[in-house]
This record gives sequence, C-alpha cells and structure tokens, in this order.
Amino acid sequence: MKTRRRARCATLEALYEIDIADHSPFDVLKSRLLDQPLDEPGEEFAIKLMEGVLEHQGGMDLVIARYAPEWPLDQMAIIDRNILRIAIYEFLVDDETPVKVAINEAVELAKLYGSDSAPRFINGVLGTLADLIPQLRQELLAAYEPG
Repeated sequence: MKTRRRARCATLEALYEIDIADHSPFDVLKSRLLDQPLDEPGEEFAIKLMEGVLEHQGGMDLVIARYAPEWPLDQMAIIDRNILRIAIYEFLVDDETPVKVAINEAVELAKLYGSDSAPRFINGVLGTLADLIPQLRQELLAAYEPG
C-alpha cells in the first residue's frame, strides 16, 4: 500500500476513534503512527489531514448534510462520515490532491473499512460535490475567514 493511502488509513482510524470515544485527537493519531509507522512525508501528510479535517469539520459537515440529506450526520456510519471529511478536505480545502484522486482514494477507503454499500454512497456524494467545487470552496473558506 502506498504511503499516502497508509496515511489516510491512519487518519481515518484516528478520526473514527475520536468520534466514538472522544479521545485527544493527536494522542490518537500518534498512537496509530506508532502502530503503523510511516516515513516522514507520510507522517506529515497524516498530521496535515488530521489538522485540516478538525479545523474545517464544521463547514464540511454542513456541506455533507446539504448534499446527503437522506443520511443525517448523526445517523450516517461514523466511518463513512470521516471518509467524506477527509476527501472533502483534500479537494475542497487543501486543493493539492486532484479531485479524481481524492474520490478514488475515498472509495478505496470505503471498500476497506465500510459496509458493502459504502463505496457507492461515498462515490455518489463526492461526485455531486465535485460538480460544485468553485461554489463550495468559496463557501467553506469564507466560513473560516477572520472578521
């Protein structure tokens, strides 16, 4: 498995634990990285994902709620919710990962960690969002501007 995918896996596992147990985010990620060591770029990428998802979670959750209304966030599978957050951070906020790559990686995470229907659900939501990137990016970033 490639370094960035392994970093996404570590981040996803940490976000899942944080959601179910409310543990300290970076203690959880540190523990994951001790269990599943990554090279320095991989570790830096995992930390960047964690920081980004946590910083922008509120705005991303509003986007998810708006574009996946049949699945309220509190009823959505925790793993699916966090896969969506990671992908949305990657292609809407960070903008370093190409959209198709972020979606493909999210679908692969859903295949590894989610239910049988998770990959299709993740692909559907992210595909819808991909068509609205300029509008959504502006909304997300505006929500975090000072003043």
